[in-house]
Amino acid sequence: MTIAVIRFPGTNNENDVLRGLSLIPGGDPYLVTNRQGSEALKDADGIVIPGGFSYGDYLRAGAVASVGTIMDGIREIADDGKPVLGICNGFQILAEAGLLPGALLPNRSANFICKWVYLKVSENTVGFTDGMEAAVIRLPIAHAEGNYYCSEEDLVRLQDEERIPFRYCNEDGEVGEEVNPNGALDNIAGIVNEKGNILGMMPHPERASRIVLGSVDGLDILENFVRVTKEA
Repeated sequence: MTIAVIRFPGTNNENDVLRGLSLIPGGDPYLVTNRQGSEALKDADGIVIPGGFSYGDYLRAGAVASVGTIMDGIREIADDGKPVLGICNGFQILAEAGLLPGALLPNRSANFICKWVYLKVSENTVGFTDGMEAAVIRLPIAHAEGNYYCSEEDLVRLQDEERIPFRYCNEDGEVGEEVNPNGALDNIAGIVNEKGNILGMMPHPERASRIVLGSVDGLDILENFVRVTKEA
């Protein structure tokens, strides 16, 4: 089993993701650059698109990368039901590519935000959060465009189909506007697609995967990703 970690020009979190996945038995990650193209993904059982500033966030965050050389291969893997995880800029890329609904707009404050936040995990299990139901976890965010927005129709669908695994909350798990760091609709910090095999999230689980980093709450997400990849 192998997990491809994708690097676009401007990606800067690939080593953190590789290190985090390497902590997990069976993770077996390997680096693939956009210019290698879809052929480099032929042996991949799962995909992670890390954070950073692909193509300098030119036009919009993730817009240029979303039409990159390697995206056809990522779409094919996603269509096959294999797991895809987009973290921060990776989430932006997946949304721009139409693999997840909605868009990531500039933060309500118009400022870059870099801080630790609390997330309330949905009570309804998806593969990426198995065993974490209703937990409150602590992860860092670092973005200028993390303000999740979608149409009212898409929001209702996400809510009704229980496809919102993470919402911003306080340390007691209370979800409210006062703890919404970027203005995201419904305090949304992450969503999954209809099949449940694509997860996009703004917080960084790989930056909370070792005690020395200040939290290991992200390790559960990465472990679930590896498990789901094995089972796909």
